[in-house]
Amino acid sequence: MGYVAFSELGGGDVARRPSIAVEAPARLTALEWSVVAIAWSDRLSSLRRPGRLARALGGVFGGHNPRLADPALEALRRMAVLTWRRGYTVPPHEVSAFRAAGYSAEQYELLVDGIAAARRRDPPRHA
Repeated sequence: MGYVAFSELGGGDVARRPSIAVEAPARLTALEWSVVAIAWSDRLSSLRRPGRLARALGGVFGGHNPRLADPALEALRRMAVLTWRRGYTVPPHEVSAFRAAGYSAEQYELLVDGIAAARRRDPPRHA
């Protein structure tokens, strides 16, 4: 069995050499992309908190609550709804909330680019 003595190859003192940080490319999981796809049918009104009357009527007649239980996925849903509806004109505080939920700037760009590509392929049928 052979081995390599790195000191013989000029490896010397490894501690003095600069380390190179390699970042993995930005990605979203399959679950996250499914949230983005589902957000296509959500309206901007789904981003507002329901008032007392709406909650009461929903309790009596049943209602649809599009909000997700996971805070990070809800932040992703909000950003996806805004991007589906408004394109690149998303309020800065929403981007900050998206980032505060644990998503990176690269993931935001991936989300926006993915939605833009989907809109080019299959333009939305609703306004």
